[in-house]
Amino acid sequence: MIGDGKYPESCRFNVAVDCIVFGFDDDRLKLLLVKRMFEPCMNFWSLMGGFVGSDENLDDAAARILNRLTGLDDVYLEQLYTYGEPDRDPGGRVISVAYYALIRTEKLDEESGDGYPARWFSFDSLPELVFDHSDMVDKAIRRLRRKSLIQPVGFELLPEKFTLTQLQKLYEAIHQRQLDKRNFRKRILSMEVITRLDEKDRVSSKRGAWLYRFDREKYDRLIGGGDHFEM
Repeated sequence: MIGDGKYPESCRFNVAVDCIVFGFDDDRLKLLLVKRMFEPCMNFWSLMGGFVGSDENLDDAAARILNRLTGLDDVYLEQLYTYGEPDRDPGGRVISVAYYALIRTEKLDEESGDGYPARWFSFDSLPELVFDHSDMVDKAIRRLRRKSLIQPVGFELLPEKFTLTQLQKLYEAIHQRQLDKRNFRKRILSMEVITRLDEKDRVSSKRGAWLYRFDREKYDRLIGGGDHFEM
């Protein structure tokens, strides 16, 4: 870059991160939203977001904001896309880097949001969102659908112990279509990335359903052996 070593004042913009937080409740894919407590668009529903500090990188900022609003650490978090339309935020010139996160809903207390009212919404009843947040959500769900077919990211949305029915319902919720039970189970079991436990879930029936756990070591061996995860 040619110049006198100083950047012009016009190059200084606000940089923010916005987090699209997905959850799953054994039946439906959900989105966690917060109600804005300030202008512009006060009292409208919004994604979780905030400005990047002068001493932190983007990933750290996203993790900090997610922790401040959910109280959770060690959450699956992936950078999605950068939004920089000049008029995207009526409050000023803001460039936002969107991330999507996958959270087990049972771990989250909706009252832990640092003073921000937070609520899970099903995708068939989403409220109007501020700015370009609807575009962010659309892009995030498309990314999740693609990635869930080639990497085991879906397990991040399930309890540590789950049934095959829960796993199938998760994929059906993500992809918005019904799956053949026999073919789904044959495929997931053939990859040998889940381990059956000596426990049953007896909530849905007296007979019960076997519980499983995602096995990271088996997955690493699958990939290390030149095979791949493909649903």
